[in-house]
Amino acid sequence: MSRGDAEVTAPGAGRSVAVRAVLPPLLRYQTSLLLRSQRWLPPLLLYLAVLAAGVRYGEPLLDSLAYAAAGLLPVTAWLVRICVTHEPEASRDCVAAVAGPATVQLAAVLTALLSALALAVPGTAAVLLLSDPHSTDGRVAVPLLPAAGAGLLAALVCALCGTLAGALCNRPLLRGTGWSVSGGLLASVLLLALGASPANASIRALVTGSDTGTVDVAWLSPPLAAGAAAGAVTLVCVLARRAR
Repeated sequence: MSRGDAEVTAPGAGRSVAVRAVLPPLLRYQTSLLLRSQRWLPPLLLYLAVLAAGVRYGEPLLDSLAYAAAGLLPVTAWLVRICVTHEPEASRDCVAAVAGPATVQLAAVLTALLSALALAVPGTAAVLLLSDPHSTDGRVAVPLLPAAGAGLLAALVCALCGTLAGALCNRPLLRGTGWSVSGGLLASVLLLALGASPANASIRALVTGSDTGTVDVAWLSPPLAAGAAAGAVTLVCVLARRAR
């Protein structure tokens, strides 16, 4: 496939079809690079450390789900950094010449997001097995299936917010390691702490629900997080194309 086939200059359906055709092979390529590099191990260990520190046997279920979801945000931001930087420059240039730099950037970010979501499923399952399905005071039973759904939704929101942080704090916007790492860490903290953040709203809904034994969901958080992450990824993909 030539670069002209991969990045169609005419607007409309042609570009979308070309991206859809080249994206699955790029996702497989990026996943293979990630697995072979073993750079996924530190984020995995961080996520396991978060679960070990905050999820204990017999603790309230909704509180533990909130803790597990929150831990996924910096892990996702870290995975995004790994996926957009782990490829050698020569290899990246060759792939970009065929598929286009914007599509390569998109594939790297999506690989990181999908990897984070792959961690969220067993993490949520572990929380369901270990935690006590009752309110914080132990008086009200919490339904497991709605709680699991709320926990997975909160994990999705946090993964999307982590994607936002990782996309904006790495190449092509920030290239220096110091600026990228410190910026990603600061962005992760702010997205968890600020009340206006979708991640904060989702986590707060779980914690508040744990006090009363009800499964509360911040329904505006998923579309807000998805829209913000999509905007950030679109921006960095456009910048990646112009940087070449």
